[in-house]
Amino acid sequence: MLRTPIRRIITTSAVVLFVVAESSLSAHAVTPISQGYIPSEPVSIGSVVSLEKDSTDHVIPSSTATSDSIIGVVVNDGSSPLSLNTGTARQAQVATSGVVPVLVSDVNGEIAQGDPITASYIKGVGMKATSNSKVVGIAQGPMTGKNTQKVKDEHGGETNVTLGQAPVLVSVSYHYKQPDKTIIPAALQNIANTVAGKKVDSLPIIVSSIIFIIMLITVVSIVYAMIRSSIISIGRNPMAQSAVYRDIIQLSILVLAIIGVSIIAIYVILTRL
Repeated sequence: MLRTPIRRIITTSAVVLFVVAESSLSAHAVTPISQGYIPSEPVSIGSVVSLEKDSTDHVIPSSTATSDSIIGVVVNDGSSPLSLNTGTARQAQVATSGVVPVLVSDVNGEIAQGDPITASYIKGVGMKATSNSKVVGIAQGPMTGKNTQKVKDEHGGETNVTLGQAPVLVSVSYHYKQPDKTIIPAALQNIANTVAGKKVDSLPIIVSSIIFIIMLITVVSIVYAMIRSSIISIGRNPMAQSAVYRDIIQLSILVLAIIGVSIIAIYVILTRL
């Protein structure tokens, strides 16, 4: 949660940024449409907001925890030519479509035209979406009016974040990150990520695949030779069954050892490299 001085700075800046941004938005042809909602806590102009849990008319500043219920962006009362009011005095106009100025940050990197905007850990402030998430819309330009502030991150530590505003075409939807181009098949990449518990680069996967293929060829060759020699030995000398069984047990132990060593090697490569 933002400390009080920072909250005041962001709230004050939001009003200024909104006024400045309205002139730059005149170049966009998309007219904003807004609807009145009851804020459960203070919201600033330009804030990304979400519906409060188990409510259809109360909104709260969006955060990463409430991003799945994003509905729009708070705009100045009267700035939208088409708006719906709840009939109550205490309400906030929330734009659900059109191009409006939105409070944003560089938490996930610099924002450029075309970037999807989602909620950040800073309440009401958006950021660039870099993973699968619900987004409030698409940035129509870069972040302007930049102001660096020290805020608490999602782990409770303090970090410097650049805040500003960007024109956003409001259209709440889900953003799905496009998979990175790679020579590794998606299924194999998913298996490696699951085993390692993280995203694995291509090289460890290739090395692990080579080890797996060598192990598979070695094990199949040993098993084939074991079965073939056992059949031949018993066929030639039925009394040699005990010796054949002993050889089968020894070779089975060898096969299990090869599989075990290979699995350990693959795990180490995927998790350490």
